[in-house]
Amino acid sequence: MREWTGKRYWLVGASEGLGLALAQMISRAGAEVILSARSQDRLDAAVASLAGKGRAVVCDVADRASVEAAAAEVGPVDGVVYLAGVYWPTKAQEWNAEQVEAMCDVNFTGCARVIGAVLPGMVARGAGHVVITGSLSGFRGLPGSIGYTASKAGVMSLAECLYADLRDTGVEVQVANPGFIRTRLTDKNEFTMPFLMEPQGAAQEMFEHMNSDTFKKSFPLVFSWVFRLSQFLPDWAYYRLFAPRK
Repeated sequence: MREWTGKRYWLVGASEGLGLALAQMISRAGAEVILSARSQDRLDAAVASLAGKGRAVVCDVADRASVEAAAAEVGPVDGVVYLAGVYWPTKAQEWNAEQVEAMCDVNFTGCARVIGAVLPGMVARGAGHVVITGSLSGFRGLPGSIGYTASKAGVMSLAECLYADLRDTGVEVQVANPGFIRTRLTDKNEFTMPFLMEPQGAAQEMFEHMNSDTFKKSFPLVFSWVFRLSQFLPDWAYYRLFAPRK
């Protein structure tokens, strides 16, 4: 079990949904929690819901200057959790440049900006905890998921690279790959979402993972098998099953 009392954790993308539910759990465990997102009003409401010490720092992860200013205001932290993300269901035939670029910039490049702002200090101290939120969708390309799936595959690969470099350095790296979670983002989906989780349940999975010494967790477990096993299918079989021709 991780020791939380007296620790400082910066959660980026935590004004609602999964991020807020996880922040509340970390706060109850005894850590000081700094929450970041773009909306001051939502952040203030989120901080007011915490059981322990917390503060709000506005940050736009799509803007390097905003990330650097937020990181300077937050100061040294024991852990950073990247949860920020945007999503629009998008087919290649209906490419929306603004939305696709936003998904890539917030979901992947924003993660790199935030990690880049805090990691050097952790490396210098030889201590830290980096947690990145991937997605089951990031294991292999899916239809109608231009932008989102690619960006999540990117952050999952980023986490793997960080883990490879930072093993045995005192800086711990973890990645959590959830399935469908009921949020404003998934409300956009018009298809049935198997194993749909509530934010509280998904946060519990992430919190348990953060208390473990394992690198990767994909959940819900049974649903994750579908995505992980799909990586072993040859292309002709995978696309016939997951993206049949119309």
